[in-house]
Amino acid sequence: MEITKIVITGGPSAGKTTALSWIQNDFTKLGYTVLFVPETATELISGGVAPWTCGTNLDYQRCQMQLQLEKERLFEYAARTMPVEKVLIVCDRGAIDNKIYMSEEDFQTILSELRTNEVELRDSYDAVFHLVTAAKGAEQFYTTANNKARIETVEQASALDDKLIAAWTGHPHLRIVDNSMDFEEKLRNLISEISSFLGEKQPYEGKRKFLVAYPDLKWLESLPNCHRVEISQTYLKSDDGMEIRLRQRGENGSYIYYQTNRRKMADGTMVEIERRLSQNEYLRRLMDADPMKRPIRKTRYCLTYDNQYFELDLYPCWKDRAILELEIHDEHTKIRFPRELTILREVTDDREYDNAYLATIMRSAT
Repeated sequence: MEITKIVITGGPSAGKTTALSWIQNDFTKLGYTVLFVPETATELISGGVAPWTCGTNLDYQRCQMQLQLEKERLFEYAARTMPVEKVLIVCDRGAIDNKIYMSEEDFQTILSELRTNEVELRDSYDAVFHLVTAAKGAEQFYTTANNKARIETVEQASALDDKLIAAWTGHPHLRIVDNSMDFEEKLRNLISEISSFLGEKQPYEGKRKFLVAYPDLKWLESLPNCHRVEISQTYLKSDDGMEIRLRQRGENGSYIYYQTNRRKMADGTMVEIERRLSQNEYLRRLMDADPMKRPIRKTRYCLTYDNQYFELDLYPCWKDRAILELEIHDEHTKIRFPRELTILREVTDDREYDNAYLATIMRSAT
């Protein structure tokens, strides 16, 4: 059985309700059993439990976070009992959404009470899809009429949208769907993004990779929509042409672990399968490390810019350059780079900047 848990989030009046209906229709046709975890804030506020009715905002946020996570646990348990092959659990907002409605001190208090940390909580979801509020680029369609819990003005909705993107920045699979097209095309774009993540057939899917001059770290770390993570990547021995890598990803001593299998098909396309590992599984699998390749260690800055999600990798052996990547699902996509970055050249198909190759030459240099 495959169980995938994703988040559909976004600013107020972003189109989530209609999007959930599209997800139900499209992915049921693809053989998925689709389960929806309802938006917790709307449930509580509509029932009379709100920040302004509880003793303090912290009291309310405790209620919301605990109910959110308990609902997710119940849906995951229910999914495991179902006699089906593929389950897609869709969370109408995730636990990290709550962060923007409380102080950092209160957020850390709740994380401590829940015996978790921000990395584990954020990355407990397999992917996050952010629908940009209509208040940014489609103001004529912004409304509060279809949700009694929604009270924000256009300006407030736009600010909340920015804060949500910043809160989720750092997740390994964050995608932003904006209002640069009409609403129906926006939803088709969302379905395409989800399909691509799930590995369903798409007309086009790929990464673009660019060599850039070493960035200004003070500028990066001053951005609210930029998040720094540490990555250690180890390649395993393989005899059948499969590239197998382990990845430890996180910050401040809190890590998530993945295994990724990549194989090049006869038509030249690359098939990639990723799964989450426990820490014990990760440590056991490290015993199969390829002795011909050194582990790759890098600092990654996850950056959202103009509704695009960039990953900027800094390697300890380079002091003059870095690698910038982003995923695209249309070969004609026009990339809008941050002005503060100096793009040297595209290296998407340059083997010398492939991580597996870097692991080999780094070993040779030692």
